[in-house]
Amino acid sequence: MKSGVFIERDGILNRARVERQYQVSPATLEDFQINQEAIPLVAQLKAAGLVLIATTNQPGISRGYQNRRELDRMHDVLRKTFHLDDILVCPHDETDRCPCRKPKPGLLIEASFKYRLNLDRSYVISDKWQDAEAARTAGCTSVLLDSPWLGKVHRDFVLPDLGAIVNKILTLRSPKKVAVV
Repeated sequence: MKSGVFIERDGILNRARVERQYQVSPATLEDFQINQEAIPLVAQLKAAGLVLIATTNQPGISRGYQNRRELDRMHDVLRKTFHLDDILVCPHDETDRCPCRKPKPGLLIEASFKYRLNLDRSYVISDKWQDAEAARTAGCTSVLLDSPWLGKVHRDFVLPDLGAIVNKILTLRSPKKVAVV
C-alpha cells in the first residue's frame, strides 16, 4: 500500500482572506491566488513518491453562492500547478451532517480506497482543527501549520511554516538507521 499526503486547500495551497476571524474561500477564479511558496515544497513530496490529494470543504456549493464551474476552474489551476493526484471536495453545509465534511474523515477514507493508501502511513497538512480531527479519526499523522484556527483538538505536530512541515514528513518517512556495533 502507498502513503499519501492530504493537503487542505485554503490557507495551504491557495491564499484565503480573513473576515471576522475566519478564513474565507475564494469564490471566483479572479479571487483565487496560488500560494507560490508551496509549489517547490509540494514538489518535494511528489518527488518522494507520495500520493498528493487536496481536500476542501466548500459549503458555498450547497448554500448557493459558489458556482461549481468556477470551483472546477480553480481546481484545474491547482492540478496543473501542484501536479496533484486528486482534489476531493465536500460541497455540503454543516447542517447536512454528511460523512465527507471535515472534521469527519470521509474524504480521507474515500481516497484510501481509491488510491490504496495506508492511512497509518499517511499525513494531513493543514492550518485548521477540522483537518487534525479528520486525521486523528482516520489514523493519519497531522502535521499542522501554526495558525489561529488550530482549536484544542489532538494534533501530532504543529510547525511554524510549510518548509518545516515538508521536512518533518520526509524525515518521518525515511528509514531509521540502525547503529552497527
